[in-house]
Amino acid sequence: MPIAADPEVAAAYVAAGWWGNDTPTDLIRRNADERPDDVAYITWHRPTGDQRGSIDRTTWAGYDQLSDQMAAALLAAGLQRGDRAAVILPDGAAVHAAFTGADKAGVVVMGIGHRAGPAEIAHLAEKSGARAIVTGAAPQQRPTAEAVAELQRRLPALAHHIAIDGVGQHGAIFLNGEPAPAPESVTGFAEAVDRRRLGASELCLLNSTSGTTGLPKCVMQTHNRWFYFHRKAVEYGGLEPDEVFCAAVPAPFGFGLWSAHYTPAILGAPTVVMADFDAAALIRLIEAERVTVLCAVTTQFIMMLNSPAFDRHDLSSLRLMFTGGEAIPYQRAAEFEARTGCTVLNFYGSNETGMLSGTRLSDPRSARLRTGGRCEPEMDCALYDPDDGQRLAGLRGRGRPACRGPATALGYYDDPEANAELMTDDGRMLMGDIVEIDDDGYLRVAGRTSDFIIRGGKNISAPSVEDEVMTHPAVAMVAAVAAPDPVFGERVAAYVELVPGASLSLDELREHLAERGVSREWWPEHLFTVDALPRSSGGKVAKGQLKTDAADRVSAALG
Repeated sequence: MPIAADPEVAAAYVAAGWWGNDTPTDLIRRNADERPDDVAYITWHRPTGDQRGSIDRTTWAGYDQLSDQMAAALLAAGLQRGDRAAVILPDGAAVHAAFTGADKAGVVVMGIGHRAGPAEIAHLAEKSGARAIVTGAAPQQRPTAEAVAELQRRLPALAHHIAIDGVGQHGAIFLNGEPAPAPESVTGFAEAVDRRRLGASELCLLNSTSGTTGLPKCVMQTHNRWFYFHRKAVEYGGLEPDEVFCAAVPAPFGFGLWSAHYTPAILGAPTVVMADFDAAALIRLIEAERVTVLCAVTTQFIMMLNSPAFDRHDLSSLRLMFTGGEAIPYQRAAEFEARTGCTVLNFYGSNETGMLSGTRLSDPRSARLRTGGRCEPEMDCALYDPDDGQRLAGLRGRGRPACRGPATALGYYDDPEANAELMTDDGRMLMGDIVEIDDDGYLRVAGRTSDFIIRGGKNISAPSVEDEVMTHPAVAMVAAVAAPDPVFGERVAAYVELVPGASLSLDELREHLAERGVSREWWPEHLFTVDALPRSSGGKVAKGQLKTDAADRVSAALG
């Protein structure tokens, strides 16, 4: 049986207008029929030796054709309906075509960020049971063909390698080193797509999320949860079909999904995407393409503000910037509004819960930039005591938020223990934060219950960093905490007790982590050696003291 939302719940959400029956396959086909030559994706990428970068334009017809080619490759590989394929591609038309091609073939995508390290890739490919891996074909792209071959030796179930050579509609697709068959050469291709394609409420995508311990978990996504988010974004931001989107967050992650894969396709609007984030290039693209809606995390818009290019280009086309996933700095967000003339909207939620609350154009600036907005009624939000887990009366005051509704995911894939921790006894999904909801219903994040470091909008598990740092032979004890940073919000700081007589530099530690295949985002960016880590009365490491110390050290270094 396919993994899917409860049929009665799905029917109720469809009847209420929150969900529907369309999938990206329907949207892309419709756009290809109605506006075949209009641009769907404007992909900025940086070929080897090209510092300024190049642009590729993919039309709706080209998008539909490229996704058909991907579907044909998956069918030719013999993948069955519901099988998984790991997709590791930089942001661009190709990754979206890969997602939609998998949708057409009835294959579930395991979306992996293209900067993931070998250990994370191996974990997610194995955890998802992927039978195929989809990557770029260029020699400089990661993972390389050699790395894929090594991964396949470790994971025999990962039998097929599909590679895309190119960034847009003219890309060539290879299956296990040979040109993949064209859709027209696959017997009964159209009938197979109509028979196998995934439904709007079925599991269609797995993406990763950091846990408090261990390697990432896999969140189960459906198309319909993002169709719901689209409806809220249109309502709150007044979105129209004539928008030009720019999604600075990569597609495998939730923010990048709705802002580049779903909403533009529903509206039939073009989207600017970047294979690698570059603040100056993004500023140029906004001016050149007359972008109206920017979707970016705090780190990205601060890097834009700090760029010398910001005042050299006309950004007056910007009407909205959507941000979220973390507390945004009020002064910098207000500065962004003042220097561009656009309005900043903030949403609150998680990869698991989806949008729990949000701000809208009609909200005052203080609410838009200092809160996560008001809770959505249909998300059935509640507050719980962070100590005993009991539900609190009413939706005001301080507590740990949880929700259930049309935005929530299906939970974690093949992880009953994690699902038990995620869910309340009465069926809501818990957030890892402590929030305060005022008398007007606005939600503010007061602190985190989970031990995360939020670097540039991405959650990094401190215990996971500690586990990796502890593998260095010079390290006796370690504690990872967040060090404040004016651009990224937070950076990873590692406090270590060394083995007697040993020494360790930051470069030596990072070299060790690289050799272990640890993702770069997990690498400490500050290393402080101490004689002994401070302890609380209960014997645990007093991380509060370390966070204060890290802030003091960073402040002193900045002068």
